[in-house]
Amino acid sequence: MPVTAIIAAGGRGTRFGGGTLKQLQVVGGRAILERSVAAFVNHPAIADVVVALPREIASDPPAYLRGGSKPLRVVAGGERRQDSVANAFGAADSKSDLIVIHDAARPFASADLIARTIAAASESGAAVAALQARDTVKVGELMVRRAHHERNDAPLILSSSKDEQPWVVTQTLPRASIFLAQTPQAFRRDVLEAALDYATREGVDATDEAALAERAGHVVRLVDGEASNIKITTIDDLIVAEAIAGGRAKPARTGRAGIGYDLHRLVDGRPLILGGVAIPSERGALGHSDADVVCHAVTDAVLGAACLGDIGTHFPDHDPRWQDASSLDLLRAAVSLVHAQGLEVGNVDITVILERPKIKAHVEAMRRAVAAVLGIEPDRVSIKGKTNEGVDAVGRGEAIAAHAIALLRSNA
Repeated sequence: MPVTAIIAAGGRGTRFGGGTLKQLQVVGGRAILERSVAAFVNHPAIADVVVALPREIASDPPAYLRGGSKPLRVVAGGERRQDSVANAFGAADSKSDLIVIHDAARPFASADLIARTIAAASESGAAVAALQARDTVKVGELMVRRAHHERNDAPLILSSSKDEQPWVVTQTLPRASIFLAQTPQAFRRDVLEAALDYATREGVDATDEAALAERAGHVVRLVDGEASNIKITTIDDLIVAEAIAGGRAKPARTGRAGIGYDLHRLVDGRPLILGGVAIPSERGALGHSDADVVCHAVTDAVLGAACLGDIGTHFPDHDPRWQDASSLDLLRAAVSLVHAQGLEVGNVDITVILERPKIKAHVEAMRRAVAAVLGIEPDRVSIKGKTNEGVDAVGRGEAIAAHAIALLRSNA
């Protein structure tokens, strides 16, 4: 299912102040906009990216928005956020079934959050990342100052300053049902189109597309957001953003380990691909991609070590893009996600469990192929072949399995 990402960066950040546009401010050595765009350009589920910029810079965008590994288009934004999104939607690939929208001012959305939001929208039509409220929520209303002599029994409401009208509580809401919306927000193409059409037809203003979808009668699913997925709105937010960027840039140097496992049935008429190498065999593994259990197990191990979900989250077996895909490409995309987290692969250890054929003669070629994708030397890739001594489906020659352990370390 092709997915287009829209980065809403058309605002001018009036609450932020200063002479530089908020989205061009630098956090941790990189512009806020660059960080937000990179999160989607580097994500394996995203096919193309459209960035809505203020008109004055859309004609000459920053260098990091030119070229790249995926199609990236820049459009001029509008007066309102929904106008910018509508302009970007018009430039989205017509083949995209899903559209995911993200605020440029949220530079720390994780790959896992993006994947979960897309998956929820694929199932439900629309989804929004949101954090459940932790504090008690009060509804307030402005009360005009009154003097004692007007009503002796009326309390005198004092404000914090003589120039402000006071606020009073009118209602306390149950926090268990209160969620604070974030982005990304994802929609099936028809749902987003209907929401934007509704806004135009009814003259509705909204702060996000999920609200428009709700108003247009669509159900919007909630996805657990992330506390680190902050929105930079004021200068003070930059202090928090710098702390988050610093923490991500310097992961623990002691290393992070992950475990991966994969199993596929063996059938006639399929090639047997292991570690990107075609192994002579009468039977091959059955799967949506090339069913390479070595690459699949390593991919899960690498993603697991970085806490980025699993292979099914990023490369679902119902997505036609991964039909007969090389699992080396899937592993390569997973490594890109890991690198974006400030990590690199230290070494991997893989065990292949297969009755026949024997893989010993092909191990060195497999090690070289896997190492090249991981960006490490072959002497840091271990591959061993084992049998299951005739026990269960693997032992009867009906299936093949693989286990992998990956160690990640800081690339800082």
